[in-house]
Amino acid sequence: MVTVLTAGHVNWDVTLRIDRLPEPDGESAIRSQSQSGGGSAANVAAALAGLEVETGLIGSVGDDDNGVLARRELESAGVSLDGLRVVDDAETAVKYLLVDDEGEVAVLGNDGVNEAVGPEDIDPERIRSADHVHLTSQRPDTAATIAEVASDADLTISFDPGRRLENREYGDALELADVVFANDREVASLLEGEYEHVGSEFSDRIVVVKHGGDGAKVHTPEMTYEHPGFDVDPVDTAGAGDAFAAGFLAVALPDGDLERALEYANACGALTASEGGARSAPTAERVAEFLDSWY
Repeated sequence: MVTVLTAGHVNWDVTLRIDRLPEPDGESAIRSQSQSGGGSAANVAAALAGLEVETGLIGSVGDDDNGVLARRELESAGVSLDGLRVVDDAETAVKYLLVDDEGEVAVLGNDGVNEAVGPEDIDPERIRSADHVHLTSQRPDTAATIAEVASDADLTISFDPGRRLENREYGDALELADVVFANDREVASLLEGEYEHVGSEFSDRIVVVKHGGDGAKVHTPEMTYEHPGFDVDPVDTAGAGDAFAAGFLAVALPDGDLERALEYANACGALTASEGGARSAPTAERVAEFLDSWY
């Protein structure tokens, strides 16, 4: 049985480590190149599996070589791919991650078929068999359909809409989300800074605000917790937010301890940022060792 079902993008990532992010009419030197699976839904699923959470995935890839590689990597991580659609004669989405010496990331990419799953492709029984649904960036109508099925089945729902938020209308899915993840910029755009005020649209939810290297905050209807994060040397911040979300869910779902979940999530994000590649989330054992050594 799947504990967490993630839904959204499944990509193939090409990471280019460069000396600096290029400016207009400028040039940067490539120091190294590597490849791995990517996409927020896939990253969170793989990270949850590494944290010993039974995880499934709803998404889509092409039947090309990159799609084969993405599927193999997820299967190797222990993610159930029963909900992954393979589109014939189509290209898997490829993202080119530019990572500078400070660990900052810029992304170029083609969408390929990472949004080939529409509302008509959703299997309600697959959703109902999970305990929790985690939504990431995807077609708004698909996100809304998944959220509606999950809500009708009394499942809890989390949503991390991601960096392309300004171009999407996610109101229907957000209305049903119990937990909303967002960074500072996304909070300003999505929640208009109103989530902490009594009577505002999101004051009755759990809102988790990610501050990157400066930690994070979780707001609940009853109280707010903050954690300063962990001081690590960033190597590559790609995937750190996805690892953060996975860590938060891995702790919050079984015991509801949101303060501990925030600390654990920050540890997962910090460890991921200190390694190269978007698919570098730590195992449960590695997080435990890190927290023991830190304190």
